[in-house]
Amino acid sequence: MSNKVIYAVYEDPELLKDAARKLVSAGVKVRDVFSPFPVHGLDPIIGLKRTRLAIVSFMFGCFGLSLAILGTYYMMIYDWPMNIGGKPNGFYYQNVTSFVPVLFEFTVLNAAHGMAITYLIRNKTLPGMKGRNPDPRSTDDKFVLELRTEDNHAHSDDSLTGMLRETAVLEINERQC
Repeated sequence: MSNKVIYAVYEDPELLKDAARKLVSAGVKVRDVFSPFPVHGLDPIIGLKRTRLAIVSFMFGCFGLSLAILGTYYMMIYDWPMNIGGKPNGFYYQNVTSFVPVLFEFTVLNAAHGMAITYLIRNKTLPGMKGRNPDPRSTDDKFVLELRTEDNHAHSDDSLTGMLRETAVLEINERQC
């Protein structure tokens, strides 16, 4: 059996979900889905795990908070202590309440930017990276389901395309890996 990639194009997200349910119940592994917007309820059907992006965001936030604490200590206590409003500047713990807005904003800044950059790198959508989109219509109004014969050893190429034809598929495209 040759390694092939089969792309099934659908016009509606509900038709895509119905086809995915039918294929998965028949023991077919769906590799990926390309769609112009998130299709809610599709992830558990095709067996996608929850993303770890929130954990990465938390780590970037912790890094930002640590950097903000070091920066405010260095600037306001060690390097250039200033008497602002009669507040003592000898110890950080006496002034930490004044720095809460700076600490919070820098934490959010680092978490948001770090998460966005991580997302773009993970999806290979940063400028200069070659993205993977089998059908340009999937960014507009079509939904593409990807099957690979190497993931579905129990089914032949013909049986996979036969199962796809039993769904409300618009077109089926096959490519060699």
